[in-house]
Amino acid sequence: MTLPTFMTLGSGPTVLMLHGIGGGHRAFAPQVETLASLGYRAVAWDMPGYGHSLPIEPYTFKGLAQSCVDLIDALQCESVVLLGHSMGGMVAQEVIARRPDKVNRLILCGTSAAFGKRTDGRSAEAWAQQFIAQRTAPLDAGQTMADMAAKLVPQMVGPGSLPEGLKLAEFCMASVPAATYRRALECLVTFDRQAALAEIRVPTLLVGGEFDRVAAPSVMKQMATAIPRARYTELAGIGHLMNLEAPDEFDALLLDFLREPTPRPLPDTH
Repeated sequence: MTLPTFMTLGSGPTVLMLHGIGGGHRAFAPQVETLASLGYRAVAWDMPGYGHSLPIEPYTFKGLAQSCVDLIDALQCESVVLLGHSMGGMVAQEVIARRPDKVNRLILCGTSAAFGKRTDGRSAEAWAQQFIAQRTAPLDAGQTMADMAAKLVPQMVGPGSLPEGLKLAEFCMASVPAATYRRALECLVTFDRQAALAEIRVPTLLVGGEFDRVAAPSVMKQMATAIPRARYTELAGIGHLMNLEAPDEFDALLLDFLREPTPRPLPDTH
Protein backbone atom coordinates (compact mmCIF):
# COMPACT_ATOMS: atom_id res chain seq x y z
CA MET A 1 0.00 0.00 0.00
CA THR A 2 1.38 3.41 -0.94
CA LEU A 3 0.02 6.28 1.09
CA PRO A 4 -0.77 9.60 -0.58
CA THR A 5 1.49 12.48 0.42
CA PHE A 6 0.07 15.19 2.65
CA MET A 7 0.89 18.28 4.66
CA THR A 8 0.09 18.43 8.35
CA LEU A 9 0.35 21.15 10.98
CA GLY A 10 -0.79 21.48 14.58
CA SER A 11 -2.24 18.99 17.03
CA GLY A 12 -5.74 18.25 18.29
CA PRO A 13 -8.84 16.92 16.54
CA THR A 14 -7.95 16.06 12.93
CA VAL A 15 -9.44 18.04 10.04
CA LEU A 16 -8.61 16.35 6.72
CA MET A 17 -8.96 18.52 3.61
CA LEU A 18 -9.48 17.15 0.09
CA HIS A 19 -8.79 19.49 -2.83
CA GLY A 20 -10.50 19.74 -6.21
CA ILE A 21 -9.42 18.71 -9.70
CA GLY A 22 -7.17 21.76 -10.20
CA GLY A 23 -5.78 21.74 -6.67
CA GLY A 24 -3.17 20.18 -4.42
CA HIS A 25 -2.37 20.34 -0.71
CA ARG A 26 -1.41 24.01 -1.05
CA ALA A 27 -4.97 24.89 -2.05
CA PHE A 28 -5.79 24.77 1.69
CA ALA A 29 -2.77 26.76 2.90
CA PRO A 30 -4.88 29.46 4.65
CA GLN A 31 -7.06 26.86 6.40
CA VAL A 32 -4.10 24.72 7.50
CA GLU A 33 -2.55 27.74 9.19
CA THR A 34 -5.77 28.92 10.83
CA LEU A 35 -6.81 25.50 12.12
CA ALA A 36 -3.34 24.63 13.43
CA SER A 37 -3.15 27.91 15.33
CA LEU A 38 -6.48 27.18 17.06
CA GLY A 39 -5.94 23.68 18.41
CA TYR A 40 -6.64 21.39 15.47
CA ARG A 41 -4.45 18.98 13.53
CA ALA A 42 -4.85 20.26 9.99
CA VAL A 43 -4.09 17.78 7.22
CA ALA A 44 -4.27 18.54 3.48
CA TRP A 45 -3.55 15.69 1.09
CA ASP A 46 -2.33 15.46 -2.45
CA MET A 47 -4.93 13.28 -4.17
CA PRO A 48 -3.36 10.28 -5.95
CA GLY A 49 -1.52 11.58 -9.04
CA TYR A 50 -1.14 15.08 -7.52
CA GLY A 51 2.01 16.51 -5.93
CA HIS A 52 4.22 13.59 -4.90
CA SER A 53 1.29 11.16 -4.49
CA LEU A 54 1.56 8.21 -6.83
CA PRO A 55 -1.36 7.79 -9.24
CA ILE A 56 -3.70 4.84 -8.70
CA GLU A 57 -4.89 2.36 -11.27
CA PRO A 58 -7.76 2.26 -12.09
CA TYR A 59 -8.43 5.93 -11.30
CA THR A 60 -11.89 5.64 -9.72
CA PHE A 61 -13.84 7.14 -6.83
CA LYS A 62 -13.69 3.76 -5.11
CA GLY A 63 -9.88 3.83 -5.31
CA LEU A 64 -9.62 7.49 -4.27
CA ALA A 65 -11.89 6.84 -1.26
CA GLN A 66 -9.74 3.86 -0.26
CA SER A 67 -6.59 6.03 -0.46
CA CYS A 68 -8.30 8.53 1.82
CA VAL A 69 -9.33 5.84 4.33
CA ASP A 70 -5.77 4.46 4.30
CA LEU A 71 -4.51 7.96 5.11
CA ILE A 72 -7.02 8.35 7.98
CA ASP A 73 -5.79 5.02 9.40
CA ALA A 74 -2.16 6.11 9.00
CA LEU A 75 -2.92 9.33 10.89
CA GLN A 76 -3.94 7.06 13.76
CA CYS A 77 -7.23 8.69 14.55
CA GLU A 78 -10.53 6.88 14.84
CA SER A 79 -12.37 9.46 12.79
CA VAL A 80 -11.79 12.85 11.22
CA VAL A 81 -13.59 16.01 10.27
CA LEU A 82 -13.63 15.61 6.49
CA LEU A 83 -13.66 18.73 4.31
CA GLY A 84 -13.93 18.34 0.55
CA HIS A 85 -13.91 21.00 -2.15
CA SER A 86 -15.35 20.36 -5.63
CA MET A 87 -14.06 16.93 -6.78
CA GLY A 88 -12.66 16.54 -3.25
CA GLY A 89 -16.23 16.94 -2.01
CA MET A 90 -17.20 14.00 -4.18
CA VAL A 91 -14.34 11.92 -2.75
CA ALA A 92 -15.56 12.92 0.73
CA GLN A 93 -19.09 11.71 -0.11
CA GLU A 94 -17.63 8.44 -1.40
CA VAL A 95 -15.61 7.99 1.81
CA ILE A 96 -18.60 8.55 4.10
CA ALA A 97 -20.81 6.28 1.97
CA ARG A 98 -18.28 3.44 2.25
CA ARG A 99 -16.84 4.07 5.72
CA PRO A 100 -19.20 6.23 7.78
CA ASP A 101 -17.27 5.23 10.92
CA LYS A 102 -14.26 7.25 9.73
CA VAL A 103 -16.00 10.65 9.61
CA ASN A 104 -17.41 12.60 12.58
CA ARG A 105 -18.28 15.82 10.75
CA LEU A 106 -18.51 16.67 7.07
CA ILE A 107 -17.94 19.93 5.20
CA LEU A 108 -18.80 20.01 1.49
CA CYS A 109 -17.79 23.08 -0.53
CA GLY A 110 -18.64 23.92 -4.14
CA THR A 111 -19.55 20.33 -4.96
CA SER A 112 -22.50 18.18 -6.00
CA ALA A 113 -23.92 14.71 -5.37
CA ALA A 114 -23.67 13.66 -9.01
CA PHE A 115 -21.86 14.82 -12.09
CA GLY A 116 -23.93 17.08 -14.28
CA LYS A 117 -27.66 17.36 -14.89
CA ARG A 118 -28.91 15.41 -17.84
CA THR A 119 -32.44 16.63 -18.29
CA ASP A 120 -32.17 17.49 -21.99
CA GLY A 121 -32.73 13.95 -23.24
CA ARG A 122 -29.19 13.55 -24.53
CA SER A 123 -27.42 10.40 -23.45
CA ALA A 124 -25.40 10.82 -20.28
CA GLU A 125 -22.44 9.14 -21.93
CA ALA A 126 -22.39 11.54 -24.89
CA TRP A 127 -22.70 14.52 -22.57
CA ALA A 128 -19.85 13.27 -20.37
CA GLN A 129 -17.61 12.69 -23.37
CA GLN A 130 -18.33 16.17 -24.67
CA PHE A 131 -17.50 17.63 -21.25
CA ILE A 132 -14.15 15.79 -21.17
CA ALA A 133 -13.35 16.82 -24.76
CA GLN A 134 -14.04 20.51 -24.00
CA ARG A 135 -11.88 20.45 -20.88
CA THR A 136 -8.95 18.64 -22.52
CA ALA A 137 -9.05 20.49 -25.88
CA PRO A 138 -6.48 23.13 -24.78
CA LEU A 139 -4.05 20.35 -23.74
CA ASP A 140 -4.64 18.53 -27.02
CA ALA A 141 -3.81 21.80 -28.79
CA GLY A 142 -0.46 21.99 -27.05
CA GLN A 143 -1.26 24.30 -24.14
CA THR A 144 0.25 23.67 -20.71
CA MET A 145 -1.60 23.38 -17.39
CA ALA A 146 -0.18 26.82 -16.57
CA ASP A 147 -1.81 28.24 -19.73
CA MET A 148 -5.10 26.66 -18.72
CA ALA A 149 -4.86 27.89 -15.14
CA ALA A 150 -4.30 31.48 -16.29
CA LYS A 151 -7.48 31.28 -18.34
CA LEU A 152 -9.73 29.13 -16.12
CA VAL A 153 -9.10 30.44 -12.61
CA PRO A 154 -10.28 34.01 -13.34
CA GLN A 155 -13.49 32.53 -14.82
CA MET A 156 -14.19 30.52 -11.67
CA VAL A 157 -14.17 33.27 -9.10
CA GLY A 158 -16.58 35.96 -7.95
CA PRO A 159 -16.18 39.75 -7.95
CA GLY A 160 -15.34 39.78 -4.24
CA SER A 161 -12.34 37.48 -4.47
CA LEU A 162 -8.94 38.20 -2.95
CA PRO A 163 -6.19 38.64 -5.59
CA GLU A 164 -3.65 36.63 -3.50
CA GLY A 165 -6.08 33.74 -3.37
CA LEU A 166 -6.33 33.70 -7.16
CA LYS A 167 -2.54 33.63 -7.47
CA LEU A 168 -2.37 30.58 -5.23
CA ALA A 169 -5.22 28.87 -7.12
CA GLU A 170 -3.41 29.44 -10.42
CA PHE A 171 -0.16 28.12 -8.97
CA CYS A 172 -1.91 24.95 -7.74
CA MET A 173 -3.61 24.28 -11.06
CA ALA A 174 -0.43 24.98 -13.04
CA SER A 175 1.31 22.30 -10.92
CA VAL A 176 -1.16 19.52 -11.75
CA PRO A 177 0.33 16.93 -14.14
CA ALA A 178 -1.64 17.00 -17.41
CA ALA A 179 -1.97 13.20 -17.37
CA THR A 180 -3.54 13.32 -13.89
CA TYR A 181 -5.92 16.09 -14.93
CA ARG A 182 -7.14 13.91 -17.80
CA ARG A 183 -7.60 10.89 -15.55
CA ALA A 184 -9.41 12.96 -12.93
CA LEU A 185 -11.82 14.35 -15.55
CA GLU A 186 -12.67 10.83 -16.73
CA CYS A 187 -13.27 9.83 -13.11
CA LEU A 188 -15.33 12.95 -12.34
CA VAL A 189 -18.01 12.23 -14.93
CA THR A 190 -18.81 8.86 -13.31
CA PHE A 191 -19.85 10.30 -9.96
CA ASP A 192 -23.36 9.76 -8.58
CA ARG A 193 -23.99 9.47 -4.87
CA GLN A 194 -27.41 11.15 -4.81
CA ALA A 195 -29.03 8.09 -3.25
CA ALA A 196 -26.51 8.10 -0.39
CA LEU A 197 -27.23 11.64 0.88
CA ALA A 198 -30.05 10.52 3.17
CA GLU A 199 -27.64 8.05 4.81
CA ILE A 200 -25.19 10.73 5.97
CA ARG A 201 -25.69 10.75 9.75
CA VAL A 202 -23.08 13.27 10.88
CA PRO A 203 -23.42 17.04 11.23
CA THR A 204 -22.78 18.46 7.76
CA LEU A 205 -22.01 21.98 6.57
CA LEU A 206 -22.42 22.88 2.91
CA VAL A 207 -20.69 26.03 1.71
CA GLY A 208 -21.64 27.62 -1.61
CA GLY A 209 -20.40 30.67 -3.46
CA GLU A 210 -22.96 33.15 -4.78
CA PHE A 211 -21.17 33.28 -8.16
CA ASP A 212 -20.16 29.62 -8.39
CA ARG A 213 -20.84 28.49 -11.95
CA VAL A 214 -19.24 25.07 -11.42
CA ALA A 215 -21.40 23.92 -8.49
CA ALA A 216 -24.50 26.11 -8.52
CA PRO A 217 -25.82 27.31 -5.15
CA SER A 218 -29.24 25.87 -6.05
CA VAL A 219 -27.68 22.39 -6.38
CA MET A 220 -25.98 22.71 -3.00
CA LYS A 221 -29.19 23.89 -1.34
CA GLN A 222 -30.93 20.79 -2.69
CA MET A 223 -28.16 18.60 -1.27
CA ALA A 224 -28.55 20.20 2.13
CA THR A 225 -32.26 19.33 2.23
CA ALA A 226 -31.44 15.69 1.40
CA ILE A 227 -28.89 15.24 4.23
CA PRO A 228 -30.58 14.81 7.65
CA ARG A 229 -28.21 17.01 9.69
CA ALA A 230 -27.05 19.51 7.09
CA ARG A 231 -27.21 23.22 6.71
CA TYR A 232 -26.27 25.36 3.75
CA THR A 233 -24.47 28.67 3.91
CA GLU A 234 -23.45 30.96 1.08
CA LEU A 235 -20.56 33.38 0.65
CA ALA A 236 -21.70 36.58 -1.06
CA GLY A 237 -19.61 37.92 -3.94
CA ILE A 238 -17.61 34.68 -4.11
CA GLY A 239 -17.30 31.98 -6.77
CA HIS A 240 -16.08 28.39 -6.91
CA LEU A 241 -12.75 28.73 -5.09
CA MET A 242 -14.35 30.00 -1.89
CA ASN A 243 -11.65 29.00 0.61
CA LEU A 244 -9.01 30.94 -1.35
CA GLU A 245 -11.24 33.80 -2.55
CA ALA A 246 -12.44 34.68 0.94
CA PRO A 247 -10.23 32.79 3.42
CA ASP A 248 -11.20 34.80 6.50
CA GLU A 249 -14.95 34.45 5.94
CA PHE A 250 -14.54 30.79 5.01
CA ASP A 251 -12.43 30.04 8.09
CA ALA A 252 -14.97 31.77 10.34
CA LEU A 253 -17.78 29.55 8.99
CA LEU A 254 -15.61 26.48 9.40
CA LEU A 255 -14.61 27.28 12.97
CA ASP A 256 -18.18 28.08 14.05
CA PHE A 257 -19.25 24.69 12.71
CA LEU A 258 -16.36 22.83 14.38
CA ARG A 259 -17.08 24.45 17.74
CA GLU A 260 -20.72 23.42 17.83
CA PRO A 261 -21.49 20.76 20.43
CA THR A 262 -21.71 17.25 19.02
CA PRO A 263 -25.38 16.31 18.74
CA ARG A 264 -26.71 12.97 19.93
CA PRO A 265 -26.44 10.25 17.28
CA LEU A 266 -29.43 9.88 14.98
CA PRO A 267 -31.36 6.64 15.41
CA ASP A 268 -30.09 4.15 12.86
CA THR A 269 -32.47 3.64 9.97
CA HIS A 270 -31.25 0.18 9.06
